[in-house]
Amino acid sequence: MKTIVYTNNKGGVTIVAPNPELDIDYVKAKDTPEHSIIIDTDDITVSDYWFDAWELVDGTVAVNFARAQELTRTRLRAERTPLLAAQDILFQRALETGADTTTVVAEKNRLRAITDLVNTASTLDELQGLSCS
Repeated sequence: MKTIVYTNNKGGVTIVAPNPELDIDYVKAKDTPEHSIIIDTDDITVSDYWFDAWELVDGTVAVNFARAQELTRTRLRAERTPLLAAQDILFQRALETGADTTTVVAEKNRLRAITDLVNTASTLDELQGLSCS
């Protein structure tokens, strides 16, 4: 099966899978930019998880690692926001009762540093495996 792909105006990849009853060359000419190309659907092997990081490289859909890193940082920041808020409550309660805050401070520091792990990852699997939990 054939599909049409092209780099969109946001730098990502748009994939057009036309109705098989239509001529793909006709759809390409009519509905996609001039720089679009036709490839075998089987040539798209990258994980859907990284869809927002896809790019076209020499006619192949690949993952832009720098973009995948930024997506991972964004995901981790969203994950840690409610966890930090919960730690803030625990910290306030500990201050009010005079309890030790060492554990809470350590957890808050761990959560703040979680995005630094993105810089040490060297594979997509490592990035995907990063989590605040």
